[in-house]
Amino acid sequence: MGKEIERKFLVKDTYYKQLTEGILYKQGYICSEPERVVRVRVIGSKGFITIKGKVSGFSRSEYEYEIPINDADEMISSLCEKPIIEKYRYKFVYRGFTWEVDEFLGDNQGLVIAEIELENEGVQFCIPEWIGAEVTGDPRYYNSNLIKKPYKTW
Repeated sequence: MGKEIERKFLVKDTYYKQLTEGILYKQGYICSEPERVVRVRVIGSKGFITIKGKVSGFSRSEYEYEIPINDADEMISSLCEKPIIEKYRYKFVYRGFTWEVDEFLGDNQGLVIAEIELENEGVQFCIPEWIGAEVTGDPRYYNSNLIKKPYKTW
């Protein structure tokens, strides 16, 4: 079984842009229920479909598979709930851990979230000084909820 253990944080400034270039992500949700999420994503010239289970603590089941880019584009256009999530993702390593910073566009512009995926919930890690408050477990910050209540409406 695939498993995702993830912590999320707000970002205080744009220092992350000095560390790496952002890559455009486009994603939509076929299903965005709390018990099950089905996401279709396009990253560059690749497509992916991801199925996620209900969050428990910092963890949930996750299964992700590469799919043909044309299929992903078509699913996002015709099957996914609107609006589509678009964001730039910046990936970098800090003290042995990979961090991802998502800078949202469109209806979620102004929202910037940092995520770190862990091997288990008890792993200790250092937080960069430009990372702010933790929002792990706050459903407002789930990408699947940002289509229902975009950041601009908060």
